[in-house]
Amino acid sequence: MNTVIPFLPENWPPLHTAALFGLLLLIGTLGGLLAKRVRWLPTITGFMAVGALMGPSGLGLLSYDMLIQTQVLVDVALGLILFKLGTALHPWMVIRTPKLIVTSLAESLLTFASVFGLMVWLGTSPLAAVIAAAIAVSSSPAVLIHVAHELHARGFVVDSAKALVALNNVFAFVLYSLAMPVALWNNETSWAFAIGLPAYQMLGAMVLGLLVAVLVTSIGRFTQSDDAHYRFALIVGAVMLVLGLSVAFKVSPLFANLTLGIACRGLQRRARLANTDLGSGADLFFIVLFVYAGAKLNVDDVIQYAPFALALVLVRSLSKGVGVVLSARYFRYPWNQSFAISLTLVPMAGLAIGLVQSTNVLAPHIATQVSAIVLAAVAVLETLGPPLVAYGLRLGDAVPPPEKARVDRHHLQ
Repeated sequence: MNTVIPFLPENWPPLHTAALFGLLLLIGTLGGLLAKRVRWLPTITGFMAVGALMGPSGLGLLSYDMLIQTQVLVDVALGLILFKLGTALHPWMVIRTPKLIVTSLAESLLTFASVFGLMVWLGTSPLAAVIAAAIAVSSSPAVLIHVAHELHARGFVVDSAKALVALNNVFAFVLYSLAMPVALWNNETSWAFAIGLPAYQMLGAMVLGLLVAVLVTSIGRFTQSDDAHYRFALIVGAVMLVLGLSVAFKVSPLFANLTLGIACRGLQRRARLANTDLGSGADLFFIVLFVYAGAKLNVDDVIQYAPFALALVLVRSLSKGVGVVLSARYFRYPWNQSFAISLTLVPMAGLAIGLVQSTNVLAPHIATQVSAIVLAAVAVLETLGPPLVAYGLRLGDAVPPPEKARVDRHHLQ
């Protein structure tokens, strides 16, 4: 006779979100520590490598259901990254710096046109091609911010790269919003809906980010110079509030948090939110984000769509490089800095993945082509991107010598 102990589970129980958070942090930290042993390898690559190893395409220890549970943690991480990126763009600074706008427009429009032409030439439908081209304009702020922080990089190259990444994320969302009505209308939808829905998602996200920025900067003005921990709490609270309200009002949480950062930079005054170092608290979410990204890699899709993805990676990287280098050289910036900045724009991830998900919901008739090609390209770019960004920052003299970095870390401690 078999006795069953009633309080013991018959099968392995599903992990709670808190346990998944802890598991992703532990294996991500292990991957980062192993990556640090290779001098030229950024820790992001280690995070993604262990994620890929543990994910469904690897050992299968992290299932798709588990990854879905961690989506809220990933959303918070992306929100914090886009907020921080937005703070690199002071609205008045952008207006007073036409060189920055011209360079960003050059690389964004060249990328859009070349990727669209490539996709059509490869046989992709024009509707899928225009959506994929708009998504390809965006660069990954997560990789740039994390690698720059890890290398203690600072100066003209880092500041310019952050501003250009913020701007091309804005341009990508605008181009996507302009292209989506064509895709929706072609699916026998009325023009009013086809134009109104993307416009609502973009303008609604901007209004939401601005309103929360007004609220959080108003509270932030009560903080003193030594209240950095309170300002960090305000930032996390504002990002999570924007995420929740974005879901409720069905607007883009990614664009809303980017707007939040830009608006906080313009409105902050005594609040000093834009100057707050997110520090190790935000690193927890960043580790989860990159482990998640690695675990989500579908090796079969990458292999199947490799020719399309590699062609997109090559054309996109060349377009961004040519756009930035030619513009920067026209404005008489040094060659090494121009090329270095172009390398920091190569990674593509956060906004691209978000816009692919939006395409799945809004235009499922073209989503299969867009998702397969873009996500396969993201897999390649997220693998090659961190080392390229690290090389670019070193090439542009943005990374201090090891001795100076050790002194800086000592003072920070």
